[in-house]
Amino acid sequence: MRRFGLYLLVGLLLAAALLVGCGGQESRKLTVMTHDSFAISEAILQQFEQAHEVTVELLPAGDAGAALNQAILAKDAPLADLFFGVDNTFMGRALAAGIFTPYRSPALDNVPESLQLDPTHHLTPIDYGDVCLNYDVAWFQEQALEPPADLDALVDPTYRGLLVVENPATSSPGLAFLLATIAAYGADGYLDYWRQLRANDVLVTAGWQDAYYGHFTAASDGDRPIVVSYASSPAAEVFYGELSAAPTASVTAANACFRQVEFVGILQGSQQPELAQQFVDFMLSQPFQEDIPLNMFVYPALEGAALPEVFVLWAQQPASAASLSPAEIDANREQWIEAWTEVVLR
Repeated sequence: MRRFGLYLLVGLLLAAALLVGCGGQESRKLTVMTHDSFAISEAILQQFEQAHEVTVELLPAGDAGAALNQAILAKDAPLADLFFGVDNTFMGRALAAGIFTPYRSPALDNVPESLQLDPTHHLTPIDYGDVCLNYDVAWFQEQALEPPADLDALVDPTYRGLLVVENPATSSPGLAFLLATIAAYGADGYLDYWRQLRANDVLVTAGWQDAYYGHFTAASDGDRPIVVSYASSPAAEVFYGELSAAPTASVTAANACFRQVEFVGILQGSQQPELAQQFVDFMLSQPFQEDIPLNMFVYPALEGAALPEVFVLWAQQPASAASLSPAEIDANREQWIEAWTEVVLR
């Protein structure tokens, strides 16, 4: 009995020591700051966590512009190890702020050159999407009216009072659409185009949510059958509505859509720089990339990543998307928005 008691005591002491050891060992953590629209399956994140024995903490920080502002303000005491959500409309500003450290992932060998907009590799492309005009298919059929074929059509009196757009000062798709008009009509001609849109009773809302679910006839009780949204919106309608066909379609004429590319960057001062590099590699891996479309309804950057059937059938890609260089956007963005505000809202 005495020997049994001794064994029991030793066993309890060993168990207690193990518990103390486990409790005293702090698990590794990798923090990824994102915009609010970032989404990925929990099972995909767990693959990385288990492979690297780390906890991945996501830190949503508002829309892309607001999140970037926070990251810049926290430059001297970074809030995270990585930042996801810089796109080509804010890329120049992000690079000028000097908040990222360079890293070239080997996985970039399988990413199209057209998406690799940062030759210094401070920012790595992860996904892309096209901001386009979407229209209500049934509405146009009921009115026996042809939907607009391109940007030029929107100034025709036939489409008076039919378009709702987002304010480029407060909305990412709104800014992308403004840039599409600048790419199409030039810095000297886009304001004349917007004057014609205003004369044709364009409606401006603060953001996509209000435009799409507040005024777009296909998704609300509104009276606007044309909205600035995404080329993947028809696929989203089918997926979430469990429909057999898309109730909306996109205008994908040359230069009618603006291509947004989203990037991830490793923040200067990261406490886990090597692990952060591994996470960038992971974001470009096939499992992560193939999980992107049905979570964020944008396209994976990785060539060869399989697309879900609903994307293949209903998401539309323009043959020639409008584009402007990140440097040109950064140099002119604020004055373009201010000039637009004067013409359209005042």
